[in-house]
Amino acid sequence: MKRYPNLVAGVLEVLEWSFGKGWYADRVVDKVLRANKKWGARDRAFVAQHSYEMVRWWRLLWALLGEEPSLKRKKLKELFELYWAWQVEGTLVLPEDLPLGVRESYPAWLDARADAALGAQWPALAHALNQPAQVILRVNTLRSTRERVLERLAAEGIEAEASDLRPEAIVLSKRPRLQHLPSFQEGWYEVQDGGSQCIAPYVDPQPGDRILDGCSGAGGKALHMAALMQNRGEILCMDIEAYKLGEAVKRAQRAGVSILTTKHIVHTADVLERGAWADKMILDVPCSGTGVIRRDVDTKWKLLPEHLERTLEVQARILQRYPGALRVGGRLVYATCSILPEENEAQVEAFVKAQPQFSLEEMVRISPAHAHSDGYFVAVLTKNDHV
Repeated sequence: MKRYPNLVAGVLEVLEWSFGKGWYADRVVDKVLRANKKWGARDRAFVAQHSYEMVRWWRLLWALLGEEPSLKRKKLKELFELYWAWQVEGTLVLPEDLPLGVRESYPAWLDARADAALGAQWPALAHALNQPAQVILRVNTLRSTRERVLERLAAEGIEAEASDLRPEAIVLSKRPRLQHLPSFQEGWYEVQDGGSQCIAPYVDPQPGDRILDGCSGAGGKALHMAALMQNRGEILCMDIEAYKLGEAVKRAQRAGVSILTTKHIVHTADVLERGAWADKMILDVPCSGTGVIRRDVDTKWKLLPEHLERTLEVQARILQRYPGALRVGGRLVYATCSILPEENEAQVEAFVKAQPQFSLEEMVRISPAHAHSDGYFVAVLTKNDHV
């Protein structure tokens, strides 16, 4: 594989912005590609692929170079040469005695925390989270079927096949740009990780249900629930970020979903203004994102211990306040994209202890070490009429 100086410079620019200015790698890659419109598809793929991989292996690469991280262009060029010898040419073999945190390239604090929490599970998880993520689609069953979507993608020149993770899941062999395709514009599918597609079914959404999506974001799981409900019932999407709710509305229009409404949360009282009305509730809470590191490669470098502590507090507050909007007999689903027990089992156990009206039905981990998906946690609880 050839490497042209201007493309290598593009990769190094991504590293400078990501580690020097705190930008997320995908934003910097997009910025660099937009600034170099003459680059062809292969050039763009080169810059994107090698930028993400160098971010992924940042700690390991510097350890192999034997130096402390530096953003000086000369040092970054040396780092690229080492990376190229290892990942592309295969002329560099990793030492066998590297500690796990270095070999799998995690910050020391996160490696120590995950090792203490997960024990023997951590090595396999650490490795799995470094595998590049596939592009997974969720078929919008309000618009089409998996068979028809596969046929249409083939006609549009996209290589795809059915996934065994979910009946609606399709996996792409490459990473094409989908937004310009008629099949995407007509709402035949959404881009959604296979593990993420497993979460909405735990809510058990049925036609006619009234469902509160308390941390909706851009509405990915709400759209999935709407399809499972055959677009009959009500889904209220709440979030503290108004722009995300705006995106959810746009996606719903494209998907042919008419039962989705939104509410921007400004004060906690906004959540409870309708009383205990919801039949079912999903709280896909803000989290560390440690379960999606393979997809968001620089999450592990942006996350800090103090960020995690604040996130734990936010999760506890959401669990304390939002379930008041759930009717007696209702179903509560708590979900994260984290691998850390303190955000998952520990939060749920503390909630049940503090709120004995709720009984725990099941807890499920979706592990990247055992499935071709990101890492997720799901807990299902019931709100009872007695304490």
